[in-house]
Amino acid sequence: MRDEDRQVVRDLELFRDMDEARFDGLLNAAFLQRFPERVTLIEEGGSADFLHVVIDGVVELFATLDKRESTMTVLSPVSTFILAAVLKDAFYLMSARTRKPSRVLMIPSQNVRQAMADDDAFARSIVNELASCYRGVVRNQKNLKLRTGVERLASYLAHQYVRQGADNPFTLPIDKKTLASMLGMTPENLSRAFSTLRKEGVCVEGPQISVNSIDGLFDIARHAPLIDRLSRDFRDKA
Repeated sequence: MRDEDRQVVRDLELFRDMDEARFDGLLNAAFLQRFPERVTLIEEGGSADFLHVVIDGVVELFATLDKRESTMTVLSPVSTFILAAVLKDAFYLMSARTRKPSRVLMIPSQNVRQAMADDDAFARSIVNELASCYRGVVRNQKNLKLRTGVERLASYLAHQYVRQGADNPFTLPIDKKTLASMLGMTPENLSRAFSTLRKEGVCVEGPQISVNSIDGLFDIARHAPLIDRLSRDFRDKA
């Protein structure tokens, strides 16, 4: 594992306060691997043998029932998954696959549980991480249940615009079929939602998106601080 990759992991909030020796022990037998697009990394129902950290690329978490499949969320660097299953030594409740060529760090679950038992700072960080994940789930549920499809799409585009530097155009990190599933929509409904937003100044050219007014997107989404992670005043904090 290269020193720069090790430092990327070290800088994550989850690992930042760990004792140095225990951090070294955590990464003992861990390995960093490159995966091409559309490789399944874990399968729901499987044993949680590793904590995964997305270093580069895009990873989709998804779930299935019979022949139905739904995207739960999409992870960008640098993100961990799936911590709760690792701590409980339980089965995965979701599957994961790469959506772009990706580098993923895999830390043995036993190392994580041992480090939690030995390192109080790491244990506190795990509690904070799990609390953040829970609050993220609540925000996502509120987004799905309290907004229309057009509003959810407008909110997603606003967030992507800001995350990618507030420049036009920006690029959708996932294909539109996956985006529709993540937003709780059919592909047909997503297409209609894009058509509605075109009338409001959103230009769509394949995966490339341009917006005339970010404030207009916030208005359409009915931006709400108790749903959205992003502040509407992001420009004042840049």
